[in-house]
Amino acid sequence: MASVCTIFAKLEQRRMREKSNFNLLRSIDSPDDLRKLSIEQLPCLCEELRHDIIEELSVNPGHLASSLGAVELTVALHYVYDTPYDRIVWDVGHQAYGHKILTGRRDSFCTNRKLHGIKPFPFPGESEYDTFCCGHASNSISAALGMAVAARIHGENRKVVAVIGDGAMSGGLAFEGINNTAGTPNDMLIILNDNNMSIDRSVGGMRQYLLNLTTNGTYNTMRYKIAQKLSQWGILNENRRKGIIRFNNSIKSVLTRQQNMFEGMDIRYFGPMDGHNVIELVRILRTIKEMRGPKLLHIHTTKGYGYKPAEKNATVWHAPGKFDPESGKILDTPKDAALPPKFQTVFGETLLELARQNPAIVGVTPAMPTGCSMNIMMKEMPQRTFDVGIAEGHAVTFSGGMAKDGLLPFCNIYSSFMQRAYDNIIHDAAIMKLNLVLCLDRAGLVGEDGATHHGAFDLAFLRPIPNLTIASPYDECELRRMMYTAQLPDKGTFVIRYPRGRGSVVDWRCPFEEIPVGKGRLLKDGRNIAVLSLGPIGTEAAKAIEIAETQADAQGRSISIAHYDMRFLKPIDTDLLREVGERFACVMTVEDGVVSGGLGSAVLEFMADNGYSPELKRVGLPDMFIEHGTVAQLREIAGMDAVSIAEKLLKFNI
Repeated sequence: MASVCTIFAKLEQRRMREKSNFNLLRSIDSPDDLRKLSIEQLPCLCEELRHDIIEELSVNPGHLASSLGAVELTVALHYVYDTPYDRIVWDVGHQAYGHKILTGRRDSFCTNRKLHGIKPFPFPGESEYDTFCCGHASNSISAALGMAVAARIHGENRKVVAVIGDGAMSGGLAFEGINNTAGTPNDMLIILNDNNMSIDRSVGGMRQYLLNLTTNGTYNTMRYKIAQKLSQWGILNENRRKGIIRFNNSIKSVLTRQQNMFEGMDIRYFGPMDGHNVIELVRILRTIKEMRGPKLLHIHTTKGYGYKPAEKNATVWHAPGKFDPESGKILDTPKDAALPPKFQTVFGETLLELARQNPAIVGVTPAMPTGCSMNIMMKEMPQRTFDVGIAEGHAVTFSGGMAKDGLLPFCNIYSSFMQRAYDNIIHDAAIMKLNLVLCLDRAGLVGEDGATHHGAFDLAFLRPIPNLTIASPYDECELRRMMYTAQLPDKGTFVIRYPRGRGSVVDWRCPFEEIPVGKGRLLKDGRNIAVLSLGPIGTEAAKAIEIAETQADAQGRSISIAHYDMRFLKPIDTDLLREVGERFACVMTVEDGVVSGGLGSAVLEFMADNGYSPELKRVGLPDMFIEHGTVAQLREIAGMDAVSIAEKLLKFNI
């Protein structure tokens, strides 16, 4: 953890730097200060803001490309709208670093994503300018509509703007929100920040549709003036408005030979326009700000805009780690062959090996082919891999459809995003006992992305579902064996969860070998205490066992600790648990997930149901949302690091 002195030193260095740089930016402590600038000063401010983000993220990694692409939009929004009274609802907080800097967090931005520092994504508890939680995609329109309705009911003249982009329009929730927006009285503005990207390049028909949309500025001006006259003459009342808009849109579709989906839903459409022309953005926002009814402004932006390396490869520069801002060289990408691989790399390489052997295997991912390493199979077998966009529920049901007709999908979704597909897992996979593999990447604590991204709940929310197999590998070799086992005939819906980051085995390319489903293994025998772990957190438990036994010896105590790798949460190894119940009076469970409902709860239930009553301690995530920080820091906070586990082991009554 960075010391308080280190943080203050960085703040002072920042202030010293700003004495000679960022003359406009350093004068802005809130949007009120921003609105004192002349419109002619805004392009210069955008450049300063962009360079500040680049400088900060070069030494304190975060989401770079998305925020660079939204700089002009951010400045224009806070310049035109009376924030925080007016509401700006961000979708996908990757875009919002400029927003944070302009809303009173300029000096503290160097603590972004660090333990006890400012949060990685906008969050209402941190700032009154952060109107809603936005760690996941596609929720801005629904949330903004709720705020617009609240303002109407309260009789407030509050403006509400939803900013959606980074591929979030491919999410079903966005379309649900648009549909409700069209049928609910409101004056909200939806801004579609269309950069043709999510993290990897966006896909599907919506991408092509947005690229081809056109409209005429003269037409919109004329339409607005006519609408004002009709309102003055009493012709355009609320009852007639929708009919007139539909008729007008039909004429427009005939003349332009193009149908506009948004206007077909009675939502006024403006654009597309250049999202990097801040003066023009201010002009159009001022023009449409007071217009009645729902509106959509479509802007084109470039992810990574203003920084050539990020513009050329936005996927790599989505969150590049530390880099040299001058040369554009990414610094913290070690290639040392002696390091264990990342679990995602093992998944990607193993999936390709299995797909070469089994022609039924296909790959599915919701907008994360690079993040989960499915791009490895995608490169060799593009016809057998599917990036469905930010649409987790669809990814599962789409996989279910393929499984129903004889294919074997490996559907890779980050654990925290799988929360959005819960019903799909039940209704479209488990009930039918479909043969498909759900790979939950980023399970457990993920680090600096914080509470919205920790894979904390999957063990607890999946365990009650019938017909599921739930497995977690101890290391990279076990991941390969589990993937091989999952693709064998008649395995049903098979869940494999594994964490972000590197494992513990360097020589990981072991031969494929079937693991008996529902069977754990004894890693180390012992006499006094049994530790039951699930997944890679077991390596931390193994360190804790060594620490505890060493400390006990130093204290003149004789403690012998057994270690079992459960491998499967469901079906759980009842023979192993029966052995533990009969042999040990002291039992500890260790899992990288919420302690309520997961492995510890399953073991407690078995012991109670079968008449065993050991002293049982459960180690896992407490009943709270864990903040952001390094995984090591967060494990210490949660009492899940080796030292904390060892302390708990030594407190058993032996």
